[in-house]
Amino acid sequence: MNKKLVTRIFAFFLVLVMVLGLFAGLTVSAAEDGIVIKLHYNRPDGEYADWSVWFWNLGMEGVDTPFVKEGGDMVATWNVAPGVTSVGFIVRTPDWGKDVDKDQFIDVAAYTSGTVHVYVESGVEGYTVKLGDDVVSGVKARAVVYKEGKGIQVSMTGEVTEPEKAFTVNGPDGVMAIASVTEGEKCIYTLVTEQELDLYASYTLTYAGNEYQIRMPNVYSTSAFEEKYTYEGNDLGATWSAEKTAFRVWAPTASEVKLNRYTSGTEGTDDLIEQVDMTADVNGTWIAEVAGDLNGTYYTYSVTVNGVTNEACDPYARATGVNGKRAMVIDLDSTDPEGWENDTDPHAGNNITDAVIYELHVRDLSINENSGIQNKGKYLGLIETGTTNPEGVATGLDHIKGLGVTHIHLLPVYDYGSVDESRLDTPQFNWGYDPVNYNVPEGSYSTDPFNGEVRVAEMKQMVKGLHDNGISVIMDVVYNHVYSAENFCFNKIVPQYFSRVSDNGSYSSGSGCGNDTASERSMVQKYIVDSVLYWVEEYHIDGFRFDLVGLIDTETINAVVNEVHKTHPNVIFYGEGWTMSTLVTKEGYTLATQVNSTQTPEFAFFSDNIRDALKGSVFNNTEAGYISHVNGHAYTIARCFMGSPSWCKSPTQNVNYASCHDNMSLFDRLTMSNKGASQEDLIRMNNLAAAIYMTSQGIPFFQAGEEMLRSKPLPEGGFDHNSYSSPDSVNSLKWENMNDPVYQDVYNYYAGLIAFRQAHPALRMTSAEEVAQHITQIGDLDGNVLAFHITSGANGENNDLFVIFNPRPETTNVPLPEGEWTVYINGEDAGTTELGAASGSVTVDAISAMVLTKPGTPAAPEEPAVTEPVATEPADTTKPNNMGWIVAIVAAVVCAGAAVAVVISKKRKK
Repeated sequence: MNKKLVTRIFAFFLVLVMVLGLFAGLTVSAAEDGIVIKLHYNRPDGEYADWSVWFWNLGMEGVDTPFVKEGGDMVATWNVAPGVTSVGFIVRTPDWGKDVDKDQFIDVAAYTSGTVHVYVESGVEGYTVKLGDDVVSGVKARAVVYKEGKGIQVSMTGEVTEPEKAFTVNGPDGVMAIASVTEGEKCIYTLVTEQELDLYASYTLTYAGNEYQIRMPNVYSTSAFEEKYTYEGNDLGATWSAEKTAFRVWAPTASEVKLNRYTSGTEGTDDLIEQVDMTADVNGTWIAEVAGDLNGTYYTYSVTVNGVTNEACDPYARATGVNGKRAMVIDLDSTDPEGWENDTDPHAGNNITDAVIYELHVRDLSINENSGIQNKGKYLGLIETGTTNPEGVATGLDHIKGLGVTHIHLLPVYDYGSVDESRLDTPQFNWGYDPVNYNVPEGSYSTDPFNGEVRVAEMKQMVKGLHDNGISVIMDVVYNHVYSAENFCFNKIVPQYFSRVSDNGSYSSGSGCGNDTASERSMVQKYIVDSVLYWVEEYHIDGFRFDLVGLIDTETINAVVNEVHKTHPNVIFYGEGWTMSTLVTKEGYTLATQVNSTQTPEFAFFSDNIRDALKGSVFNNTEAGYISHVNGHAYTIARCFMGSPSWCKSPTQNVNYASCHDNMSLFDRLTMSNKGASQEDLIRMNNLAAAIYMTSQGIPFFQAGEEMLRSKPLPEGGFDHNSYSSPDSVNSLKWENMNDPVYQDVYNYYAGLIAFRQAHPALRMTSAEEVAQHITQIGDLDGNVLAFHITSGANGENNDLFVIFNPRPETTNVPLPEGEWTVYINGEDAGTTELGAASGSVTVDAISAMVLTKPGTPAAPEEPAVTEPVATEPADTTKPNNMGWIVAIVAAVVCAGAAVAVVISKKRKK
């Protein structure tokens, strides 16, 4: 096992420790003289302008901390609250470039106050510590948790003198009498109060002048709570009519709720119209009615829980003002474009395997100066037709239509937090995987983010415009985490309900984004189901890609799919089914991962099997794969061609791809992993990858720009593998490249592959049984060469198909089944136009695919059937054996850890 694998395994278990919340910080009130960390950072180049420190209490959300010059040093200061025993830090740039590519931790368990100086050298892992003269060592609390029926368990960093006198418990009515204090092992003390604690109230513990929040049991996930407080109505949010607007919000733990009505949607503006007391109603909801036509006005809720009042946006907001801080009352019908009532999915009635999906960021398509698109970076820019670059080559929507894709998958277009909508004159970019308001379109893509109506109307116009041009629309949705758990509107109304929280109060973070969604709770599940159905019915969305769906439970995913398919059976669902660690708050729940795919039969998953077999693991940018003639991948490619990667039982659940927004673009990755290869060979590898996933059973998917050799070079050299917040100069589609005949040839090749796939239903089968009946793999070929015979009758196909993949750097000769065959795809061209004829055998060019057809016959194929994919390289590198399965299991664990590490680097953007 090499060093990289060891590092990944270590990272995996380190993340598990983080997720479990060990050593996590407590919620405390600081004494006057707490611990202060002074991190001194030294860079030999003296360039500090772009560097800061990301500090966090382990298991909690982080804070960016700038460097300030102190005594000749560049110093970042972090005030540590009492009770915190470990502080994490990353020295980083704004785009998450890391000085040292790992999380590092400072142990402060031995100190109660004073200054801890930490000295960090650029590029050097580790640090040195120098204690200030004011440092005081002592005992403090690690965790304070109330166990129902057992008492308050206090975990201390050391022994407590006279424990029966050392602690004070404070409740809503003041100091509570302590009946007994028992000392256990490992400095854990159990306090029993004379009066039982109210599970819905807030309590603190005082020790040595420091006040610690007592963590109460997780009542939200109990059956008693859900039976009492699950609301099943469909009127949450603001229900508008010209005569009145009815408001309903779910706030079961609140003692008081008020409705705040505003003139504008801009937070901080002093334009309160009125404040209305809301009335407690059924199942923990609160209601109010306001007479008159409120369309175009804004509102929030002020919710009081345990004496603390938070002002929050409505989780069920349909529109908001700038930056999503105030919800808007809106007449949704007035935002419908002309002909909306007749708008439909242009591919309704098709199978999911009929889809060809094109993944696109709204801004990327149009922002380049050569796009010829007027509404740059906007929803409306996606539907401009007739646009060209300065040389007259089609751009934008016409470029996409020319490819022949069926669906556009849009990176997040709900309201997200990483772009300031009030400063759109300043260039800003983010992929948007940081949700703020799930049911509101992102304002930065509209022409006026201050007016909530505009974003709604323009997104609808975009959807209709795409439908009118024969393209279905898929939304990328991120229900697995939020931008900030503490500031998310749902959690401000019902504290910590929406998110998974451990016993010590830390947020579970399998997502690597500081929090995971508690989808297993009834009102979170309802919220997700309601949200998806809302996008389908109000915006006519045709599909959903779920980000990190492996953090959401299978019951919720099935509830979403079943509810939507009751009235909209055309809507497709797929997502990232990686296995990740998270703290599910109920027993008996499984998560929607690849390995659990049989439990979500109408939900598809990305196949990292084909992705990594084609080009090498995404966790090693210099590793090559099958298309570079690397041994060891042919068996996986063969299984994926038949729509049956190791975890998959049906081609309808298998998304085949070589690149997406994550990691390097396909062409950049090929450049990195094939040093010294000519551009011609790199392009042949690129096209071979596309030919494989476009002809494989399942659902083909590719990143926008792959068809024009998309590249993301960095100014300092190399390529951007994580461009979530990189500038337009990196992320935009470079339309000037399409002037080059080389790029045009690649584009035409992709369009031809899509046209051929659409013309042949045998490439789009919907069951493993049909695949097994009609596809035979050919054996005894040159090493790494794969060939498959698909017989007529498959999915209504009238022809036999013969598919060959040759990743070798030289030509190969492949025997053909009996008959006269016509070539439609070779190394240079692809499509529905005849390219030549062959019989007996055929010569396939180096690093290329070939696909031939002949009229179908009822006769069985001459070659013997092969029930398992054939290994075409040396047997010891391809045929799975017992050791291979052991290695696969170890690799799965390693990849899970590495996936967490990659997601953390990708998505820690707060």
